[in-house]
Amino acid sequence: MKTILLLFASNIFMTLAWYGHLKWKFLEGRALITVILVSWGIAFFEYSLMIPANRIGYQQEGFSGYQLKVMQEAITLTVFIGFAWLVLKERLTWNYAVSFALIFLAVWFAVAFKPAGAPGAGGH
Repeated sequence: MKTILLLFASNIFMTLAWYGHLKWKFLEGRALITVILVSWGIAFFEYSLMIPANRIGYQQEGFSGYQLKVMQEAITLTVFIGFAWLVLKERLTWNYAVSFALIFLAVWFAVAFKPAGAPGAGGH
């Protein structure tokens, strides 16, 4: 559970770093390098949460690297949906909803079945 919470927190910072500048008034008219540096500053906090999330997930909670990556992508989309709706004022259309549902189905497949020898699969 720690892993999932840390991944959510990390992805909030990531989404702000990647997409926040599209709506932030204080960055309007600024040089691209300024926008990049502000985004890098925010991304520091993303990495400060993402690294422990992956480490805890792999070493303590038994997730494989593949499982961590697939979960991270689904969490990224979940956070982005909220961001797009609240900040960008973009609505989720049916085609995006279907696309995201397929990705969430991929997460289920990734975590529901553990191949023999995978971390947490009892192969140790």
